[in-house]
Amino acid sequence: MNARTQFSNVPQPVKLKVEDFLLLDESGAFDDYSKTELIDGEIYAMNAQHSWHARTKTLLATELNIALRALGSDLEAWAEPSTRISDYSLPEPDVVLTRHRGRGVVPLETVALLVEVSDTTLDIDLGRKLRIYAEAGVPEYWVVDLNGGRVIGMWEPVADGYRQQNEVPLGQHVPSVTIDGLSVVTER
Repeated sequence: MNARTQFSNVPQPVKLKVEDFLLLDESGAFDDYSKTELIDGEIYAMNAQHSWHARTKTLLATELNIALRALGSDLEAWAEPSTRISDYSLPEPDVVLTRHRGRGVVPLETVALLVEVSDTTLDIDLGRKLRIYAEAGVPEYWVVDLNGGRVIGMWEPVADGYRQQNEVPLGQHVPSVTIDGLSVVTER
C-alpha cells in the first residue's frame, strides 16, 4: 500500500525532507523570506537578526576560530551554515564547529559543537532545537541566552536531550567539554 491510499480517509500532515526543502529553496520559493529553516519536516521563517544578536554571533565565531587555531585543531567555526541534522531537519545554527571543507550543506558527521544565540528564541533553542540536536547525536550544544546573561552548555546527547549541562555567566570563560583545551571568553 502506498502513502496516498494509506491515508485516503484521514488528512495527514506531510513532512518535507531536506532534499524537498533544498529544491524549493533553489526554485526561489523562499525568496520573500529573509531566512528559513527546516525543523522536523516543517518550514520556519526566522526573525530578522538585530545588532545584539548579530554582534554576539560574529564575536563568538571569531573567538572560537582564534582559539581553535591556537589549539592546532582541524575544526573551524562557521556562522549560520545550513547543517543537515537528519532527513527532516536542516537548521542554520548561529555557529557551527565543523571539519567540513566541501560544498553544499554541512553534514552532521563533521559537526563537533553547535551554538544558538537567543534573544527572542530561547523556548525554541531549549526545546525543539535541543531535542533534534540531541536526537541526532550532536556532541555538544551551547545556547547563548542574551536576556538571561548566560551560556548554557550541554553534552552527552540522549534521545530527548542532554545528560549533562552547565551555565556560565556572559563575560566569563566558556569551556568546551568535548573539545580538549577549547575555551572562549564571551562578551557581556
